[in-house]
Amino acid sequence: MYACRCHAVILPPGRVVITAKERRQTVADGTRANDGAPAKLERAGTTRSPRLPRDERRAQLLNAALEVFVSNGFHGAAMDEIAEAAHVSKPVLYQHFPSKRELYMALLDSHLATLTQLMLDALNSTTDNKERVKAVMRAYYRFIADDDQAHRLVFESDLINDPDVSSRLETFNKTFADAVAHVIAEDTKLPPLEAQLLGRGLAGMAQVSARYWLETDGNLDLDVASDLIYRLAWRGISRFPKES
Repeated sequence: MYACRCHAVILPPGRVVITAKERRQTVADGTRANDGAPAKLERAGTTRSPRLPRDERRAQLLNAALEVFVSNGFHGAAMDEIAEAAHVSKPVLYQHFPSKRELYMALLDSHLATLTQLMLDALNSTTDNKERVKAVMRAYYRFIADDDQAHRLVFESDLINDPDVSSRLETFNKTFADAVAHVIAEDTKLPPLEAQLLGRGLAGMAQVSARYWLETDGNLDLDVASDLIYRLAWRGISRFPKES
């Protein structure tokens, strides 16, 4: 038998003592939860994101990166900030995206793909060309209203003059304009090159007017704004090929 040397400890109200046995059990449980990885005691106030399937984690990282890129620009953004915004460690972030540039390009590709599909769906939603123009303008404005951060990342980035970025934007603009030009050519019988020019003009009208509308901070109703641009576009297109 050994005599136990115990010292009385007076604790502040609310202070909890964790015994050595409890601490060992906590570490053991943490080790099992992490599939054999050494358990570490987190600093007070630190919150780590729970383990997620790869696709869900990737989506979470992209959402966090979008906020940081839009707030700070590509050049001002740091991977540390993105990891912190996503509540993950930098190694976890780098497992999915080896570089800041690759992360930005993944975001850009995702949003351009979404916008392209919206435009094509709007064009194919009806065979009435007047309603097509209306649907396209509405879809473009709706994209901005639903996610203005995505629009700012795509069209207002400080990386917009980068060759890879500008190439992606040109691919989107060409796809959008060519689809519009195809409809115009069918309806007006204009030569392909002339129809493509009009398609570019309509695409530019949607982009420039929608970007201005975004700056009005909701002072102009979305339906009113998109309807104004649709009527302007249709009144111009509907005159072809009637004018000599």
